[in-house]
Amino acid sequence: MTEPVISFAAVSRCYNGQAVLNAVDWQVAPGQHWVVLGPNGSGKSTLLQIAALRLHPSSGRVTVLDHALGEIDVRGLRRRVGLSSASLAQDLRATLSAAEVVMTALFGALEPWWDSYSAADRTRAQDLLAQLGCGGLAERSFGTLSSGERQRVLLARTLMTDPDLLLLDEPTAGLDLGGREELVATLAALAKAPETPPMVLVTHHVEEIPPGFTHGLLLRQGQVVSQGVLGQVLTEEHLGRCFGLDVSLSEKAGRWTAQVRGTA
Repeated sequence: MTEPVISFAAVSRCYNGQAVLNAVDWQVAPGQHWVVLGPNGSGKSTLLQIAALRLHPSSGRVTVLDHALGEIDVRGLRRRVGLSSASLAQDLRATLSAAEVVMTALFGALEPWWDSYSAADRTRAQDLLAQLGCGGLAERSFGTLSSGERQRVLLARTLMTDPDLLLLDEPTAGLDLGGREELVATLAALAKAPETPPMVLVTHHVEEIPPGFTHGLLLRQGQVVSQGVLGQVLTEEHLGRCFGLDVSLSEKAGRWTAQVRGTA
């Protein structure tokens, strides 16, 4: 039996005595691509930060890539986990080139002058940008890119270390319709590629789920509403309980649409 790449067993995380995650059991197996859905404050980003080895749970057991959190030095293991979040864009110097932004992932840095990079490293960064449809941006300053272009550059950055797991925290946040659709198409292409490692995508909106994602986890107030195969998890009943709304839900060609009943 193949071991899961992520395993949460009764995982809770508390802040100031309040549980943000409450006794979550969850496993991600090789070959699976998960979407984590829920309203603001449901614990989605906290769950992802724990899976990314950036936070420890208050209780419970977490295993990532066959290593138990709290029993290993996570610094080396983090290189095997590609993490991307919209907030990272704010921490990067605007004058860095797109290729430099991608290369800095090799050392988990925000600036390229802290470490040494080879010509092969730069070539790999350029190849990854090309793979994600933004090869022409390699020498452009990060600060001059559109929001959608920045997110694709950050996605290329997550792939720089050839990770065994990809974690994406609201990569479409703040994008306009065109930027969102470009990024969804990019993620769909990644999901289709057999060499892509397991992915976990956090989002608020079913419209942002790329075709090819296989499983879903619905969170509300830190607790699991439903989890499992995406088509079985994404139902009007489950989504309505998750968001506390009367929801209509439809799917066409692998894309989902949700609407609150009674709205135009």
